[in-house]
Amino acid sequence: PGWLLSPAGRPYLDSILHKNQRRVFGLLERPVLPPPLAAPTVTYKLFLSGKSGVGKTALVAALAGTPVSPLHHETLGIEATTVYWPAKLRASGRPVIFQLHFWD
Repeated sequence: PGWLLSPAGRPYLDSILHKNQRRVFGLLERPVLPPPLAAPTVTYKLFLSGKSGVGKTALVAALAGTPVSPLHHETLGIEATTVYWPAKLRASGRPVIFQLHFWD
């Protein structure tokens, strides 16, 4: 569980942080790692749906590291947010980077 804070996992965590805050990646950007630490990227698309005002947008903002608005406003259409998260697989012991596309 503490792999990201260990010396082996710290470069992967640093690739998604900027000044100890989660980096916001653009549409064509992704975390950059040195060639010896290159890890495969596993992509998932997560569609959030539910009743209005239950906190779907606030959940995505919290996971993405962006500020959560204290005022409630309905999301117009679909809002897409991409979050990268490094992890170490238990079965193989290899690091991977998850690319999560949240559709809210």
